[in-house]
Formats: sequence, structure tokens, C-alpha cells
Amino acid sequence: MSSEPSALARRLGTYDAVVLGLGSMLGAGVFAAFAPAAAAAGSGLLVALGLAAVVAYCNATASARLAARYPESGGTYVYAGRRLGPVWGFVAGWGFVVGKTASCAAMALTLGSYAWPEHPVPVAVAAVAVLTAVNYFGVTKTARLTRVLVVLTLLTLAGVVAAGLGGGQVDPTRLGDWTTHGITGITQAAALLFFAFAGYARIATLGEEVRDPARTIPRAIPLALLLVVVVYAVVATSALLVLGPQGLAEARAPLAAVARTGDLGELAVLVRVGGAVASAGVLLSLMAGVGRTGLAMARDHELPHWLAAVHPRYRVPRRAELLLGMVLTVVVLFVDLRGAIGFSSFAVLVYYTLANVSAFTLPGEQRRWLRPLTVLGAAGCLLLATTLPVTSVLGGLGLFGVGLAARAVVPRRGGRGLRRGTGS
Repeated sequence: MSSEPSALARRLGTYDAVVLGLGSMLGAGVFAAFAPAAAAAGSGLLVALGLAAVVAYCNATASARLAARYPESGGTYVYAGRRLGPVWGFVAGWGFVVGKTASCAAMALTLGSYAWPEHPVPVAVAAVAVLTAVNYFGVTKTARLTRVLVVLTLLTLAGVVAAGLGGGQVDPTRLGDWTTHGITGITQAAALLFFAFAGYARIATLGEEVRDPARTIPRAIPLALLLVVVVYAVVATSALLVLGPQGLAEARAPLAAVARTGDLGELAVLVRVGGAVASAGVLLSLMAGVGRTGLAMARDHELPHWLAAVHPRYRVPRRAELLLGMVLTVVVLFVDLRGAIGFSSFAVLVYYTLANVSAFTLPGEQRRWLRPLTVLGAAGCLLLATTLPVTSVLGGLGLFGVGLAARAVVPRRGGRGLRRGTGS
């Protein structure tokens, strides 16, 4: 087992990295998170979107600098382990794996809800099986398929905006008073919307598979984030103008509802197809990211070491990918979509808190501007995490406790662990 190759191939450029980041983000917020966010904040959804974007930008900057310094698979699991110590590295890695597994489940169920509303679970299970196979056969195939899915998603969103705004149902008064739900409602909505932005972590986890990571990753992460913020702002404003806060909060398929209000109501069917396609793109990229973090943790014996195997031909973490597919198949049979979004947001916000703290410790001339951003990012993550629904917070804390307890009692034989470093 130990003789199997463990190095991933560097095949991706900046364009591929941006596309994979877009594939991870586009779809999640538009098709899954806008409704619960509107329920929490009403028309303050737009303020919440801006708040989530600011926190995401701070996190993206920290992640980009850390990824350039440590171009390895694993993301903040690696960064926190190097900068803060192995226990914090484990907390970050565990948070990413369990949080993003919940994200994957949410996206699989969203796909099923748009593709076959009456029977979403069988569709979700089939999607997990198909996309596990796609990831198993190589990251370049993943990048190619994600590129197609991103284009189809953007076309769908453009059609939604055109159908909704062109249908004569626009009412500017539906934007209403942004303060109706209070500051807590806005911060909770921002935390839920953060679920939509967290896909840029997918780029950071590709540190071992991109060419010239010191330049590629710092370019790709902010660019992908900026593009997504613009798209989300346009779509969110359109949905509020057409449906209003209450209508958006109650819609099971918000964008299909937007399309139905216009003169081109027949586009609602195409929007359902587009929602399924977008969710598939997000699911594809998220599954690949979880597999890479699992690989990094398995290399260090923080997870079972047999997960560290890389396919000799396709150069992917084959066992981690297959195990994730099996776990997801079980999870989607029992998960609640909105609960999964809340739990995922909590775990990922903890993950990015540690990313900001890790970046704060980086040496060099960049400290003067990087450290204020990391302080703002860490504080923002903690604020958003604590304002999530109580069930999400308690469930997240419980799973973090389970992970730390298991780490304490299960021996990690032969593991090299992650050592604190200052510049390696």
C-alpha cells in the first residue's frame, strides 16, 4: 500500500483554476441559499450579501497567500498545521471535510429538487454515483466538465433575469426596509449566504495540481470571487424585485418562480434544468475538494492512511473519492436541505477563522496590509458563525467534539504529522 504513488500531477493553469472556483460557487447561493437567507433578513438580503462578500474577500486573500506559500493539497488543514500546530490543523481539516460533505449533500438534494421535485432523493443518489466516477477519472476531466456546466449556469441565470425583469412584475417597493429583521437577521442571512461563496476553497485545495501555484492561486481566487459577487447581486436584486422578500423566502425553486412571473413563463422548465445543471457543477467541484483534503489528512495519519492512495494512471486520491461517494449516498437519504446549509456554513466559518489566524502569522513585507485583513476576516467569521440557528451551532460543535475525541484516543502509527513552521 505504501508503494503506491502519492504525488498529484500539475496540469491546471489560472483559467482552469478560476473555472473550478466558479463551478464550486455558482449555483449554491442562487439555487439553494437565497430562500433561507430571505427568510432571515427579508430585503436585508442584499446587505447580507455584501457582508458575506466582504468576509469572503478577507478569507480569499488569506487563503491565496497561504496557498502560494504552501502549494500542497489540503488547504487550511495544511496551513493551520504548519503555522499553528497539528491539533489546529486537524480542526481545520475536520471542519472542511464534514462541512463540505454537508455542502455536497445539499447540492445533491438541490439537484434532485430541480430535476424531479416529486422524487429528489433517487436523483441525488444517482448524481453522487455519476460524479464520483467523473472525479475518479482525473482532475483535467473534472475541469473540462465544470467549464461546460459554468457556461450553462450563466446562460440560465441570464434567462431568469431577462424573463423576470421583462415581465412587467417588477415592483421597487419590494426592496422595502432593509432593517425590518434587524442586525441579527442580516448577520444570520450573511452566514447562510457564506455557503454560496465558500467555493474558492476548492482553488486552494488544488495547490498540488496547478502550474506555478505561487502566481496562479493568488490570481484565481479573487477573480473567481469577484465574478460570483457580481452575478449574485444581479440575480438577488431581480428576485426581490419580482417576488418580494416573503415570496422569495417561501419559494421552493426561487428562480423558477421568478421566470414564471414574466411573459416568458415557459422558461420555468428551462430554469429547472439549469438549476439541476448548476447544482451538478457545484457538487462535482466540492467532491473533488473534499477528496484532496482527505488525501492530505490521510498522508499525515490524521485519517486512516489507506485513504492516501493515488491512482497510478489518473493521479487522483481514488480511495478518498470512493469513500466520499459512499458516505454521501447515505447522507442524502436522511439530510434536511436547509439544515445541511446551516451546518455546512458553521463548519466552514470555523475553517476560515483558522485560515485567517494562520495567515496572520506569515512573515514578510506583506504583513502590513495582510494582518488587518486577517483580523477582520477572523472576526467576521466568528460573528457570522455565532448568529446561525442554534441547531446548526450545536450540531457543528458536537461534530467537532467527536472528531477531536477520536483523534485523542485513536493511535496514529507511523504518522509524520504536521509540524509548526515559520517559512517552509
